[in-house]
Amino acid sequence: MTVEDKIVEECISGKRRAQNQLYQKYAPGMLGVCLRYSKNIAEAEDILQEGFIKVFKYVKNYRKEGSFEGWIRRIMVNSAITHFNKNKIYFEEIDEDKMEFPDETETNETFTPVDQEVLLNLIQNMPEGYKMVLNLYVFEGYSHKEISEILNVSENTSKSQLSKARKYLKNKLEELNKVKAASFTHERQF
Repeated sequence: MTVEDKIVEECISGKRRAQNQLYQKYAPGMLGVCLRYSKNIAEAEDILQEGFIKVFKYVKNYRKEGSFEGWIRRIMVNSAITHFNKNKIYFEEIDEDKMEFPDETETNETFTPVDQEVLLNLIQNMPEGYKMVLNLYVFEGYSHKEISEILNVSENTSKSQLSKARKYLKNKLEELNKVKAASFTHERQF
């Protein structure tokens, strides 16, 4: 039995010390997941807390299929979805006959590396619909069909929100690069 298995067994038995160990081990990484779905650290911490309440409540249902961390991550993502459903994210329904979607497998654009903190900040400040679909599609690996079922929207709305999220990020990153380039040019003149 691994140390993780022992902690899980003790959590099932309701031992507070094991729950604390589990929380200390996984909370920092799961906070990162929650931050991508939230507007700020306080909201992310609320989602994290809701998620860990569910982890401790349902740990007895963990079937040891896949990693325990993956199981916890799924709970955090579902907690984020529940959190935003409570706060009513509205998606603009799209007329599918008028939409064109770029081929997601082909791109000839190149990007320079972006600091993780900058990227997280941009994602947190996105419109809610963009953020939710981007997270589910890009970071969690859901298909548009799955996202449409999770969020109760059409597949085309999911595709549209992802397309708009990508444009949003691209525009914001271009703005940041222009600001950096302008300040660098300004500094060199002195």
